Amino acid sequence: MSINADKLKFFSFLLFTKLEGAVTSGMVHLGDQLGLYRALAVAPHPLTTSQLAAATGLQERWVREWAYNQAAAKLICVTSQSSQPPHLDDDTFFLSPEQVAVLADESHPAFGMGMFHRLPQTMESLKRMPESFRTGVGFNYDSHGPDGAVGIERSFEPWNNANLIPVVLPAVGVVDTLRTGANVADVGCGAGGAVLRMAKEFPKSNIVGYDISKYALARANERLSAAGLANARFADPQVEPLPADHSLHFVCTFDCIHDMTHPLAVMKAIRASLRDDGVWLLVDIKAHDTFAMNTEKNPMASLMYGISVLSCMSSALSTPDGAGLGTLGLSEMTAESMARTAGFTRFERLDVEHSVNAFYAIRP
Repeated sequence: MSINADKLKFFSFLLFTKLEGAVTSGMVHLGDQLGLYRALAVAPHPLTTSQLAAATGLQERWVREWAYNQAAAKLICVTSQSSQPPHLDDDTFFLSPEQVAVLADESHPAFGMGMFHRLPQTMESLKRMPESFRTGVGFNYDSHGPDGAVGIERSFEPWNNANLIPVVLPAVGVVDTLRTGANVADVGCGAGGAVLRMAKEFPKSNIVGYDISKYALARANERLSAAGLANARFADPQVEPLPADHSLHFVCTFDCIHDMTHPLAVMKAIRASLRDDGVWLLVDIKAHDTFAMNTEKNPMASLMYGISVLSCMSSALSTPDGAGLGTLGLSEMTAESMARTAGFTRFERLDVEHSVNAFYAIRP
């Protein structure tokens, strides 16, 4: 078999672009953890690496190499001037408004540091993956430790904080019910952001967050204590299952059904918990029914399939009989079919714009 020299060069380049992305992702993690992005964001003018090091209490030589990586990757901005001989202060670094939003402003819906926060824990999973590939059994989210829970919190809450109350809940049609006073469950609540946001906004409603992660529940209860809300609490469904008496007005699941070992059983439990006039808000990753459609319509498909191996599918296969849906495993057709099998009769895709997620209102 002959090798085309040009194709060989191109493929080698393609391969090492993947390694560049992985290494630069590590530098993004450091920029977030060490406060380098935040220091650039609040600086009144572009900073030299000496000034950036002084602002963060770090060593200049290390900061300089980090800054050159980030500027070469076009993640931060650089202004260069030439002096003879070259001088350390020739290059100054700053963030554009868009870069501030994504890299440094935790209140902005586009804030993107959550996945990078837990990058070391995610990549640590590589050491466990050979065992999973051989046995078929994965590892749940607590295998990522406390920082795994915080990373999920930082990934999803900026957008939810900005959009859950004014956009998503009105689209579902539950605002009046929540204002009047409703029984609500957030299944797979993680660190509890949605529970706390709804409990504060709707003081007449009682809201319970359920999660099986001990780290997520610990973080949620810590935040609940700080918030001082009397109408919210958190529970482990393995100890306290969802009520099966059709007493809930509203159930929500955010980005978690595809991670579950037994998603259909959870859907059936949600149906048993809901009143006949209740509604389930299902929020999950936008996915399609075939690999070809996922790769055609999702420019991040390779990332999502990889994250699935290291995290989502691993969680969904963390018991020997796990369903193993994975990150792109819950397409709209699959979700509707499973919901109807669980006893729901009405399935509606909501007109909520999100770069990653699809939103569904599902009713008995």
